[in-house]
Amino acid sequence: MRKTIIAYFLFVALASSLYAQKSNKIEYTEFDLDNGLHVILHQDNSTPIVAVSIMYHVGSKNENPERTGFAHFFEHLLFEGSENINRGEFDKYITNAGGVNNANTSFDRTFYYELLPSNQLELGLWLESERLMHAKIEDIGVETQREVVKEEKRQRYDNQPYGRLIIEVFKRAYNKHPYQWMPIGSLDHLTSASLEEFIQFYETFYVPENATLSIAGDISIEETKKLVKKYFADIPRGGKEIPRPDIVEPKQEKEVRDVVYDQVQLPAVVQAYHIPAQGTDDAYALSMLSTLLSDGQSSRMYKSLVDEQQKAVTAGSFPLALEDPGLYLVYTIANMGVGVEELEKSIDEQIDRVKNELITEREFQKIRNQVENDFVTQNSTMAGIAENLANYHVYFGDANLINTEIEKYMNVTREDIKRVANQYFTKDNRVVLYYLPESQRDQSANTEPKSEN
Repeated sequence: MRKTIIAYFLFVALASSLYAQKSNKIEYTEFDLDNGLHVILHQDNSTPIVAVSIMYHVGSKNENPERTGFAHFFEHLLFEGSENINRGEFDKYITNAGGVNNANTSFDRTFYYELLPSNQLELGLWLESERLMHAKIEDIGVETQREVVKEEKRQRYDNQPYGRLIIEVFKRAYNKHPYQWMPIGSLDHLTSASLEEFIQFYETFYVPENATLSIAGDISIEETKKLVKKYFADIPRGGKEIPRPDIVEPKQEKEVRDVVYDQVQLPAVVQAYHIPAQGTDDAYALSMLSTLLSDGQSSRMYKSLVDEQQKAVTAGSFPLALEDPGLYLVYTIANMGVGVEELEKSIDEQIDRVKNELITEREFQKIRNQVENDFVTQNSTMAGIAENLANYHVYFGDANLINTEIEKYMNVTREDIKRVANQYFTKDNRVVLYYLPESQRDQSANTEPKSEN
């Protein structure tokens, strides 16, 4: 993820403090250009800030298995410049205008945004139109960003304690589906790729019909429509069929267990359960279950494993509800002297508790309050609104979920939470990974679980 540091904290704090809403409906206008670009506009003139964002429906799951990491690589590469923007000048345009920018890549999409003073709206539109139409895919930029991505992988995965844990989990949880690799992908694949392959990826996915332009802030709807057409209407459609993976991961029939050794000080235990895709009724129930288990220090897992039993230094869980069926992760890092088998037993006790008992009315109301607060917070900044409008359109074809999705959470019952725990938290449906210090490798006979692969 790229970050322009100058004025970042000040700017985001200003946006957050000046734009907060509890119950007001978020109004928006949306339309399509003839070239297929979808546009969503939200007007709020309470503060002179505008977020200009564009989301491309391409993530790591769209990649060739022999060329992984391309989607994330392009997140970096497309700051290199264009036919009309010199190398290294993209960020300067933003900072000189008093703004900030950022980008991120997931399994399912790539997202770029600029947060600018509202009198710089046209600058943001020009920059994003250049990225879409005139990006420079050339040797010098490719070689530069190869080195940048290598360094990012070293910092975030290879040299970060427990950094490779998520990689090890996903490659065991998926055997067929492209979620088996992380968005960072393979550096060997990036190194081996030719310039022509990068150009082909750009021409396939960075096209108007695969993009959603979302703008939120101090704008005039009619004037912004004119500006959008000025900068984007003449960009031609890509015309190629956009690859969408249709691979369905086979149902896991038995528990997968394994051990990984790494340069860490304390053992970790991770359980990963297969769950349905985002937007399904069960996905909302599982999200609320996660709030019960691990949202804050008063949550069940933290209170029991960390505070009361003192078996773990941290404990938590979260669902990765993705566009295709994802994973629900439960993780703990053992306290000094605590064995992984003992720690796993304590995790299972917490899982069994939600499977066997209805949560209390008091806990349930607390969860509902936390979920509602989180939902409001997501839409408390212009950048958050722009991104959520784009997300809801890209994933569900319904931007109005920004106003109504909370109802899906509120429809979840205590019985639903118990039901999904029983349905998905089964041994046959999970991967269990012991992540051990390298120093314990010689003791593996005493700690390594028997793999059922």
